[in-house]
Amino acid sequence: LPIPQFAIESQVKFHNLDPATSIIELNPRPNEYHLRTEDILAAIEKDGDEIALVLFSGIQYYTGQFFELEKIATAAHAKGCVVGYDLAHAVGNVPLKLHEWGVDFACWCTYKYLNSGPGGIGGAFVHEKHAGKDLTRFTGWWGTDPSTKFEMDNKFRPIPSAASFRVSNPSVLTTVALHGSLEPFRHATPPALRAKSLLLTAYLEKLLAPLSGFTILTPTDPAQRGAQLSLLFHGDGVMMKVFHSIAAQGIVCDERKPDVIRLAPAPLYNTFADVWRAVEALAAALK
Repeated sequence: LPIPQFAIESQVKFHNLDPATSIIELNPRPNEYHLRTEDILAAIEKDGDEIALVLFSGIQYYTGQFFELEKIATAAHAKGCVVGYDLAHAVGNVPLKLHEWGVDFACWCTYKYLNSGPGGIGGAFVHEKHAGKDLTRFTGWWGTDPSTKFEMDNKFRPIPSAASFRVSNPSVLTTVALHGSLEPFRHATPPALRAKSLLLTAYLEKLLAPLSGFTILTPTDPAQRGAQLSLLFHGDGVMMKVFHSIAAQGIVCDERKPDVIRLAPAPLYNTFADVWRAVEALAAALK
């Protein structure tokens, strides 16, 4: 995904380093769609002594693969690396135990599974083991101790939490929108949502199985995926034809050119009837 790639490359350049020689990118093995955990751990073991930061997505946006984040964090810390995760497609979707796993930091958007709306406020996690440390950071008014910020002595006193990394005040409107979205999550509870999600996506997978004309890129192991199934369509132009056809029938999904449609039944509000309707529409579009 270009967005985090841009952020990473710009950080590397900010430190006067060359992205071509300072970033290690991993790819699946030939003719495979997913990164094997063993290959990720092998890369950390091989180059870990020279790696400052191991940065991974929680869920791979294109294939829907849910990485084994705890194993990656353990291996990276064993080599002295800092561990950070991009959880844009994971938060609100799969179980996350960042503190328990010892993850150093993570960040995410809230407009996907957390339903905050376009332009919604982002989120960040910083492990409490870093609280009180004199970490290099871009400091701002909203990261300093609120009890002393009006003393105007020009001394930054970091709040002993992730809040110390805030630079400016968050938008009230986007914060309230997120709060309104999180209330249903609190009442539904993450374990119950995950249990329903596993059933919804398994049902989607079962209904798709008899159909042809595409390959499901997402892992078949429920523990290695969230709500999403990514369908790789065969043949030039087929994907967009199918996408427009099912969209015309009220099925909201997502296309990634040239050939992939992502279907993600969200357990907070999608039903098994929604899944059945989506597959019926897709089957009709393929005829």
